[in-house]
Amino acid sequence: MGAMQVFRGFHHPGIAPACALTIGNFDGVHRGHQAMLALLRSEAQHRSLPSCVMTFEPHPRDFFAAKLGKPEMAPARIATLRDKLSELERCGVDQVIVLRFDEALATLPAQDFISQVLVQGLGARYVLVGDDFCFGARRQGDYKMLDAAGQLQGFDVARMMSYEVHGQRVSSSAVREALVAGNMDAAAALLGRPYSISGHVIHGRKLGRELGFRTLNLRFDHARSAAMGIYAVRTHGLTDKPLDGVASLGVRPTVEDAGRLLLEVNCLDWPAELGLDGGYGKLLRVELLKKLRDEARYDGLEALTAAIRQDADNARSFFATHASRSRQTTRDRI
Repeated sequence: MGAMQVFRGFHHPGIAPACALTIGNFDGVHRGHQAMLALLRSEAQHRSLPSCVMTFEPHPRDFFAAKLGKPEMAPARIATLRDKLSELERCGVDQVIVLRFDEALATLPAQDFISQVLVQGLGARYVLVGDDFCFGARRQGDYKMLDAAGQLQGFDVARMMSYEVHGQRVSSSAVREALVAGNMDAAAALLGRPYSISGHVIHGRKLGRELGFRTLNLRFDHARSAAMGIYAVRTHGLTDKPLDGVASLGVRPTVEDAGRLLLEVNCLDWPAELGLDGGYGKLLRVELLKKLRDEARYDGLEALTAAIRQDADNARSFFATHASRSRQTTRDRI
């Protein structure tokens, strides 16, 4: 299979003339999404069609929150668009259509969405939706309408009921709740992998360096993250091996960066071969394995330095017990 193709909007000559399609926000690409995408791929292969995911950016609820002037209504984000796309690719999706959710899309009647977007735009032959799927202006389109349209316009429609793990329905809301509660094990169980964030390392204020800690800064566009605080982390992409560390994820209220999300990673053992500036520009994936505490403000650099040192100690003891636990479970399996 070739690399996944990504299109902004559905007016591109490169888009396949027909496809097997699923539609949704796919925030987090959790285990329920993964099961859905596996079914989509299977149906696509049976029909000799490419598998296609249609997703929205911004999240429709972001759009309505901004329109009403109520930013608190926007959902806290689990994943960036970059991370969503890389997870969709890992699930074997052939093409992704990222639709800009704007006034025109928000007010498009459901029947027009079916005929203009699904049929004319994407040539959908099979459409798979979740059990609570609604679409079109005022969310008036539902599974029943889609199914009836499919019979008239020549595409199959299927609905996948919710997916459960340990009796809990797997949903983006459940993942968000686990992250807000700082329960990283529950989030990992729902996602089927440790919760991670990726981004390019940028130049920060070099404050960590002055305090004796080498920090890597990753910045993101959205201001509301479901996960916030100080974490024990494992960083991939800096060297050949993953590196253990401690990281702070939050909105730095500095003037030049107000409202931008920043992940500051401090590797517990900085690899000498990287030198002082070896991390800049690298694309890292940072797994948040254990929440150590919430963010706090400190009076002066001395208090801040002491707190960072304490966090590093707590992260070290987490990794020590984590390593002995994973050795034990490996032995149990053998």
